[in-house]
Amino acid sequence: MAPVTTSPQDGPSPDRSTLSPIQDEKQYASIAPGNTNQDTNRLRLEHTISTISNHDMANVAYVATGDNDEVYNYFTERRKMVITAVLSFCSFLAPMSSTTVLSAVPEVAETYECDGSIINLSNALYMLFMGVSPIFYGPFGNTYGRKWVSVASAALFFAFSIGTALAPNLAAFFIFRIFTAFQGTAFLVIGSSVIGDIYKPTERGTALGWFMSGTLIGPALGPFIGGIIVTFRSWRDIFWLQTALAGAATLFVLFFQPETIHYKRSEELEGLPGLKKARTMWQWLNPGRIVRLYRYPNLLTVALASSSLVWNMYSLLTPIRYILNPRFNLTSPLQSGLFYIAPGCGYLLGTFLGGRWADHIVKKYIKIRGKRLAEDRLQSCLPFIGVVIPACMLVYGWSVEKRVGGVALPVLMMFLQGIAQLFCFPSLNTYCLDVMQSRSSEVVAGNYMVRYLFAALGSAVCLPAVRKIGVGWFSTISALFLVVAAAATYATAMKGTEWREAVDAKKAARKEGETQV
Repeated sequence: MAPVTTSPQDGPSPDRSTLSPIQDEKQYASIAPGNTNQDTNRLRLEHTISTISNHDMANVAYVATGDNDEVYNYFTERRKMVITAVLSFCSFLAPMSSTTVLSAVPEVAETYECDGSIINLSNALYMLFMGVSPIFYGPFGNTYGRKWVSVASAALFFAFSIGTALAPNLAAFFIFRIFTAFQGTAFLVIGSSVIGDIYKPTERGTALGWFMSGTLIGPALGPFIGGIIVTFRSWRDIFWLQTALAGAATLFVLFFQPETIHYKRSEELEGLPGLKKARTMWQWLNPGRIVRLYRYPNLLTVALASSSLVWNMYSLLTPIRYILNPRFNLTSPLQSGLFYIAPGCGYLLGTFLGGRWADHIVKKYIKIRGKRLAEDRLQSCLPFIGVVIPACMLVYGWSVEKRVGGVALPVLMMFLQGIAQLFCFPSLNTYCLDVMQSRSSEVVAGNYMVRYLFAALGSAVCLPAVRKIGVGWFSTISALFLVVAAAATYATAMKGTEWREAVDAKKAARKEGETQV
């Protein structure tokens, strides 16, 4: 939010950068939806434009829990559940589309007369552009609000899904897949931000657990759905189903997702001359804002942790048809698609447990400290990202490599990994919402940018790497990545607050020097 200036009778002009966290939260809540004095406040408070945005500052109110802010009481619990259900459905689409084609890779390759690795490359490009788009959608969501960005994204996802289903050649298939991916990530970025808008800090983990279930169940069940379709119908019907779901998502966000943002920055543009308005919009919407967030080491380490999980997920799911079909003498896409049910069921079960566990840990540390630190939430994911998932990955990889344990052992490992990931993602995503509340959309966007760049890399290299070094050693590499990410997350839980304060101190000193000059 820009600095706020009171009318002359109210005395000196308070700047958000000079307010305590609690004062800042109170002033922030005064312009939030649901405040009956909103119009009065807007008459009394006048927003001014500054060339240096206070949104660049870490703004976590860790002196109190923040649960008593009126802004979280605007919607009823039932309405919040409906909003969360809509968001979860929308978040299912783009990740599902990233894997539905995996069961049909040979059939798509036959249609376009190319090798299956080329079709897997289209999946890697799909996730690459899923990683690029958040740096655009994050700033737009903060400036113009959540609802209409969601509607526009859903409508374009619908249109490009039709293009993919009708693609006459390989080039068109690649182009429409890329365009679809660019729209789909908006659901993930905006959805997480909406959860932060409507749920109290100590409730966000549970809500995000339900929301994240869509993003994780989608990739796991996508190949199973694709396997059924391609066994009995054309692979193009996979994308016609995606089109139908995207059309439903467009209607859902149009009619059931209200505007939830606490303050639209676009309101500050009213009355500005055209050139200044364009300059200010560029300052707000510049994708470089997302990249500059990684001056904060804590955001970088959490992005690394999220990336290790997504790398693990896509490098596990992508080559299943090429690894498990020969291993167990399977012949049809439907049979290999059944293997994706195991992690999908794990994600579903983890939905009921992971978010609640994250909120439980936050409340536990509030009782210990007497205050809420954003970094305390990260403690909830450490055993799972550092021990459970790496162990499952090692057992899975080497059991398949050495042909031991039959079908049951790799299926069990995939199921346990699915549960464990839902104990990690709600913690990491909620941290992104808590640590910079005023820039939550941008922080989440940056996190998704990094994680899907790693997902793209994992999808591109997993099949060639497995063919070169074997599934056992490739699984070992993935397990080591997870352990390193767990160590970085632990360091953030211990030192994250100090890192943030150090970066803020440097920025404040630099701004003071510029002011004096």
